[in-house]
Amino acid sequence: MGEFTTIMARDGHEFRAYLAAPPGVARGAVVVIQEIFGVNSHIRAVTDSYAAEGYVAIAPSLFDRVRRGIELGYSPPEMDEGRGYVMQLKPEQTLKDVAAAMAVVKHAGRIGMVGYCWGGRIAYVAASSDLPLTCAVVYYGGGITQILDRKPRCPVMYHFGERDKHITLDDVAKIRAAHPEGVFYIYPADHGFNCDQRPSYDAASAALARQRTLEFFQQHVVEGKKE
Repeated sequence: MGEFTTIMARDGHEFRAYLAAPPGVARGAVVVIQEIFGVNSHIRAVTDSYAAEGYVAIAPSLFDRVRRGIELGYSPPEMDEGRGYVMQLKPEQTLKDVAAAMAVVKHAGRIGMVGYCWGGRIAYVAASSDLPLTCAVVYYGGGITQILDRKPRCPVMYHFGERDKHITLDDVAKIRAAHPEGVFYIYPADHGFNCDQRPSYDAASAALARQRTLEFFQQHVVEGKKE
């Protein structure tokens, strides 16, 4: 099990991050980017699960710039609350926090990133920046069609649900057309299918997406292959 620690971004902002160590020698590092619900019990469990696979894993609390300790559930009012926090954040500040989290785990070796929902968009932005990412995995990242002018600078894998009303298959087609070098997978599932605390959870799709993600990290983080 991991624990929260306090880290600092380059602009002096102090914030919490959930940090989990692997049981043995690290195979690399994974940065886990939250949904709009904060670093809640689900995101902490996801972070622990990547640590169990041999990675130093960290989940930065990106909402700490608005208010510290935000952990939300999945009811409609909490979804609205989470969206409100996102609207108060500046993208450049969020990227500073992501960079600070990466700096904490860089001792473990190459760094991969995985983001869910809003975090998927952040992972896409990070992959398109000059941050030293080896690869990124985007789970049903919303709003990417609005920033397709940003070009990923490392390998990116995408997981989408075919029943997702927030990110339609037309949206997925636009992303694929703009960045055909990406690795795309479509599942018979809805938005948020990876989260076992949501009604939209799809165990089979989540398991397959995780297997593919772990293989992707093995290839790019552990083995260091480039595409």
